[in-house]
Amino acid sequence: MIEVRVEDLAFYEGDAIIRPATAVLGATTPLLRRLELAGGAALLKQLTVNEPLAVGSAVVTSAGDLPVSLMVHAIISSTTEPVTRDGVRRAFRSALERASAWQIARVAIPPIGLGAGNLDLESSAELMADELTRHTRTSAFPVRVTIVAETEDEAAVLDFAISRWAA
Repeated sequence: MIEVRVEDLAFYEGDAIIRPATAVLGATTPLLRRLELAGGAALLKQLTVNEPLAVGSAVVTSAGDLPVSLMVHAIISSTTEPVTRDGVRRAFRSALERASAWQIARVAIPPIGLGAGNLDLESSAELMADELTRHTRTSAFPVRVTIVAETEDEAAVLDFAISRWAA
């Protein structure tokens, strides 16, 4: 089941959050920086890497003080590779594959690839809807996906994309 709702991602009570991130696990938007801070020192301590991760990959960590157990970090950009539709698609696909491999039942996801100079909301929504539809045809996990929007207008765009692709 896929649903879209307006909510503060830091208060989502499921099993995991899929979080867009840079190759060094940095936040990609102010919303995601606030999420890091809400996760506290336990989460911030895990957001270090010895070497930058590849764009298109995903890694799983605990979620610190957040109400979820896990955080799946989808790597959408690096210092040498800016945000692109292809990179975001690969990262989101990898994150969904991690959720499946870890048998994570309930995940929340903000729109992926947004931010200054990155994807627009419509492109992000279309890409997410396409990948979620493809993934749910072949995998039992996650069972429930909540796409978390910041505003009602954002939610309407995301909901339209999901309903169009799921039809």
